[in-house]
Amino acid sequence: MKTGFQFFEDFLSLVFPRTCCLCKASLFEFEDQLCKSCISKLPVTNYHLRPQNNDLVIKITGLTKPGSVISFLRFTKKGDSQHLLHLLKYKNKPEIGFELGRIYGNLLKTNGFAEKWDQITPVPLHPLKLKRRGYNQSEQFAKGLAEALGIPVIHSLQRVLFTETQTKKTRMQRLENVAEVFAIRESLYVRDKTVLLVDDVMTTGATLTTCANALFQHAAKTVDMAVIAAGKN
Repeated sequence: MKTGFQFFEDFLSLVFPRTCCLCKASLFEFEDQLCKSCISKLPVTNYHLRPQNNDLVIKITGLTKPGSVISFLRFTKKGDSQHLLHLLKYKNKPEIGFELGRIYGNLLKTNGFAEKWDQITPVPLHPLKLKRRGYNQSEQFAKGLAEALGIPVIHSLQRVLFTETQTKKTRMQRLENVAEVFAIRESLYVRDKTVLLVDDVMTTGATLTTCANALFQHAAKTVDMAVIAAGKN
């Protein structure tokens, strides 16, 4: 027999039906944010099958100590990956970040990554931007990964300077723009740790490189990188 709360949930689902954020089809009870059909069509990169030998590793070679660099999705303009990132960053949909992290985390788990890292560290937002948006999209992705992989999220980094948007900057301008932006909260958090550093998107790799170097300066053992989507830039 259904409880009063369950009847109320049924009523809400009729008035405000849960729909897939891509195709708008009604979601089944076991689905969250994305329907199974849309998940199957996502532009998955499969970089996890060659985590140390792909074009993302090449981007950061010479800028930091390249470890594994992986991306869940291939970024394409006007494609599903861009649409999901737009909803996540600008349409107050933090739950999309969590769900993408959970899906990717389960994929990584089935491919032997569950024991690879001591902690997951999201790229931080500046406090002013965090207050404006209300959440850190990279942290939401990190939390989804953490739930699937059984690895804690540790906020090892802090953003100490507010920077302009990176969107229209060249690779060198992006590197200069974030050169002194990040600092370690506490060396103890990262010393001798294997860290998975996560962000929402990777273009030139400037932000991730700067964060990785800050972690290495405080004796992190290894720093690998994972993002929701990566494109050629």
